[in-house]
Amino acid sequence: MLQLSKRLLAVADLAGTAKILADVGTDHGYIPVYLAACGKIEMAIAMDINQGPLMRAQEHIRFYGLNDRIEARLSDGLLSLQPGEADVIVIAGMGGALMTKILSEGEAVAVSAKRLVLQPQSEIFAFRCFLLEHGYQITAENMVYEDGKFYSMMAVEPGTSVSNTETERFCQMSCKYGPLLIKQRHPVLLQYLKQQKDQKKRILSCLNENARQDVSGRREEILKELAEIGTLLELWKEK
Repeated sequence: MLQLSKRLLAVADLAGTAKILADVGTDHGYIPVYLAACGKIEMAIAMDINQGPLMRAQEHIRFYGLNDRIEARLSDGLLSLQPGEADVIVIAGMGGALMTKILSEGEAVAVSAKRLVLQPQSEIFAFRCFLLEHGYQITAENMVYEDGKFYSMMAVEPGTSVSNTETERFCQMSCKYGPLLIKQRHPVLLQYLKQQKDQKKRILSCLNENARQDVSGRREEILKELAEIGTLLELWKEK
């Protein structure tokens, strides 16, 4: 059985079961191979924009004897996938800005899926806000710590657009740290918040000791972030 990293295993768990799964930016094809081998998906389309990674994925597909269940397809994002062709779409291991671009350019395909599993590597605050603004509902979240890095992933379902007031309210602590991670008092989020608290305290100390120019704006920003983190940390005390 293929052994996945902690990050990819968490993504695969959110994908769950599917009739046809599409993995965008599949690289080595680990997720579709793992889910097909486990019997959680019937068929899969492993997609990548570059021929090299797609060839590596094909090697893994052949090695595990899954040629009849997994198709390797050259694709720029979702552009080579038809609306309704996959009921679950996975996009993992890319920057948030790139994932936003993929979902925007392939919107007709994205909203035709029953569920999308998304794992942005960066710009997570902006990415979560983008999802809300475009009617996606976050239905599940997870967070893992692996090799010195924190990774957030989420399952979303296409829905209806929301008002600007709702978007503004949501795009604060929830967009920054994850609405369901906060609600669940996720242990890895707690670890992340404590790390962020320590990091921001060190930055604040450096600003106070070494500033040669007016840093009041930056200091105020950090103090606001520390207050926000403090508010969140109180939630774990109530648990």
